[in-house]
Amino acid sequence: MAGPSLAKQLVVTVVLLVLAGRTGATEFVFSGFFARENVTTSGAATVTSWGLLQLTNDTNEVFGHGFYPVPVRLKNSTTGAPLSFSTTFVAALVPRYPEAHGHGLAFALAPSAQLPAVLPGKHLGLFNTSDDDSNSTPTRNSSSKVVAVELDTALDAEFGDVDDNHVGVDVHGPRSVNATPAGHVGLTLISGAPMQVWVEYDGPSARLEVTVGLAGAPRPRVPLVSCAVDLASAVGSDEAFVGFSAANGAAASSHYVFGWSFRLGGGGPAPDLDLAKLPTLPSPPPPKKKKTPVLLAVALVLLSLVVVLLVSAAIAATVVRRRRFAEEEEDWEMERYGTHRIRYRDLHVATDGFRHVIGAGGFGTVYRGVLPGPGGEEVAVKKVAHDSRQGLREFVAEVASMSRLRHRSLVHLLGYCRRRGELLLVYDYMVNGSLDKRLFDDPVDQLSWAHRGKVVRDVAAGLLYLHEGWEQVVVHRDVKAANVLLDDAMNARLSDFGLARLHDHGTRPQTTHVVGTIGYIAPEMSKTGKATTATDVYAFGAFLLEVACGRRPLEFSDDNADSLGLVDLVLDHWKKGRIADAKDPRMIVVGKCDEDDIELVLKLGLLCSHPDPRQRPTMRQVTQMMEGAAPVPETAPEDLDHNGRLFYSESFDEFVTMFPTTSQTTTTTTQLSSSYSSDDQRHLISG
Repeated sequence: MAGPSLAKQLVVTVVLLVLAGRTGATEFVFSGFFARENVTTSGAATVTSWGLLQLTNDTNEVFGHGFYPVPVRLKNSTTGAPLSFSTTFVAALVPRYPEAHGHGLAFALAPSAQLPAVLPGKHLGLFNTSDDDSNSTPTRNSSSKVVAVELDTALDAEFGDVDDNHVGVDVHGPRSVNATPAGHVGLTLISGAPMQVWVEYDGPSARLEVTVGLAGAPRPRVPLVSCAVDLASAVGSDEAFVGFSAANGAAASSHYVFGWSFRLGGGGPAPDLDLAKLPTLPSPPPPKKKKTPVLLAVALVLLSLVVVLLVSAAIAATVVRRRRFAEEEEDWEMERYGTHRIRYRDLHVATDGFRHVIGAGGFGTVYRGVLPGPGGEEVAVKKVAHDSRQGLREFVAEVASMSRLRHRSLVHLLGYCRRRGELLLVYDYMVNGSLDKRLFDDPVDQLSWAHRGKVVRDVAAGLLYLHEGWEQVVVHRDVKAANVLLDDAMNARLSDFGLARLHDHGTRPQTTHVVGTIGYIAPEMSKTGKATTATDVYAFGAFLLEVACGRRPLEFSDDNADSLGLVDLVLDHWKKGRIADAKDPRMIVVGKCDEDDIELVLKLGLLCSHPDPRQRPTMRQVTQMMEGAAPVPETAPEDLDHNGRLFYSESFDEFVTMFPTTSQTTTTTTQLSSSYSSDDQRHLISG
C-alpha cells in the first residue's frame, strides 16, 4: 500500500514544481489537510484523519515540521527583483496542563524541508545551540538560515524574550529581532482557542508585518509586529520552503494548524479562509464508567452537591460582580459629559485590577493601564481617594474644565467614570514620568539645559493658555515640578487640575480656603485665601528657580535649620555679579547662549516670586520675555532684597481693599521685584 501512495505524492510534487517554474507564482488554499500530499511532514508531525496538521502531541522533548512540498521563489526569475507574498493560517496551541506547556509554534521560511541537527524546546525545532547568539554571528551555515514568525509561549531570558506570551520575528536563531506581547491585542496564545495569523511581506521595501487575532473576530487594523528583513539574503537562496514548526520541552502541548492559504507574487492578500469549512479539534475522550455501583452512587451524590454549590456560587458571583462594577449616572452627566464616560469594567481590565501604581498624592492614586481594544492605548487613571473631603467637588471641577481644554502643553483628559465612593479620571499616559523625579530622584540621567529651557517654556505656554487662552480663566493653584509630566518626545505638559477653579474673564477669582503645596503658595494667600492668576505666577517663579538650580525651594536639615532659601541663594549670586553660578552643577551647558538663557530664567524666577502680587508679571509678559519679544525690566538685585518679608505692612482689612470685589476687573501691573519661600514638600498626582 505504501508504493502507490509514495508514487502519487511524487507525481503531485513534480506537477507543482513544473507549474511554479513556469508561472513564477504560487497560490494555494488548504481548508484542512485532507489530502496528505499537501504538506511534507517530519518529526512528530502528522496529518490527522479529520484533516488537522498536528505538529506535536502530548509528548515531551519533541518537534514537528509541516512544509509545502515545493519551494517558493523569493525573487523574480527574470528581473531578480524581490517578490512579495501574503499568507494566513488558523492555529491552536492546546496545553496538556494549564500551568505546564510546550514552547510554541512558528511559521518558517527555510532553505530545505529537512532541517538537520535542530533541537526541540526553546529552539522551536528550527535552530540548535550554535544559533543561540544569532544576532551577533556574522555568518551561518545553510541549515541555520531560517526566518520564522514565532508564537512563543515560554519566557527564555537568555534570548531576551519580552514575556511568555509574545509574537516575534526570528532570523537565524531563537533571539527575536522584533517581538511584541500578544496581550497587546488581548490574546493568550496558550489558551487552546483557535487564532488566525496574517503574515505579509512586501518585496520592494523588504517589510515583514504580522497580525494576530482570534479566529472569527474582525482582523485587527494594526499589525502586532513589523520589521525589515531581506528574505532572499536571510535564507541564502532565491527559493525557500514555507511551512510550520512546533516544539515541546520539559512540558507538552498539542500544536494544530486548521487551514492555510498562501499567495506569492504581489497579487494581493492571500485568499480568505472559509472558517466554516475548517476541521475542528478532537473532542476529549469520555470518562470511563465506574464498574462498582456503590462508587457510582457516591459519585452522583457528590456531583449533585458540587453542581448545587457551583450554581449558588455563580449566582452569588454574578450579584457581587454587578455590584462591583456598578456605576452612578445622573442627568447632568449624560447631557454634558456622556461622550467622555468610560466604563468602570474597562478601566478595571485596563489597569489589571488597579495594581500598577505610578503615583500618589493628596487627592488620590494614579495607575498605569492599557485600554482594551485595537491599538491598546496607554493611559493614566487617577482614582480620587475615599477619604478626600473635597473629592467630588474636585472631580466635577476637573471634568468641567479639562474635558474642553486642549493645548499641546496640557495633559489631555480622555474620559472619566463615577461609581460608589470612587471618582476616576483617564488621561494620556506620559512615558517619561514627572519632571520632579528627573530632577531629584535620578542621579545619572540629568537633563541638559536644552531640555530644561524647553520644559519651562512649554509650561509657560500651558499656563498662559489657562489664564488667557480659553473662554474662562482657569487658576491652576498647584504649579510645581511634580505636576509637570514628560511625554515620549520629552515635551513638558502641565497636569493635575484637581485644584483648578474656573472664573469668568474680567472678575476677581474668589475661594474660601488656602489650598496648594507649601513652598509654592504666594504670601498673600495666608491673609486673603484668594487664588488668582498672580498666585499661579508666584508658583511658576519657584518652578523656574527649581528647574534652573536643581534644588528644592527650601532644603532644611537637622544640622542647619536656618538654611538659605532658593530665592536668597540666587539673589546672593546676583549681588556678586555671578547669577549664573546658581545653576545646577550637574547640568550640561554648552555655549554662551545657554549661559545667557540660564541668567534670563533665573532673573525671571526672582521677578515672578515678588511678595507683592501687583509687582509680578503676567504669564503673557513672562512668555514674551522668554521668547525675546519683550525686554526684561532693568532691576537691580538690591531692589529685590526684602529679607523674605512683604514690603507692605497693611493690616488684613487694608490689604483686602487692594483687591476689589468680583464685579471689578483685574488690573495688570508691570513693575517687578522678588522674594520667595518654599520647602521640600512634594507629591505626584499625575494628570
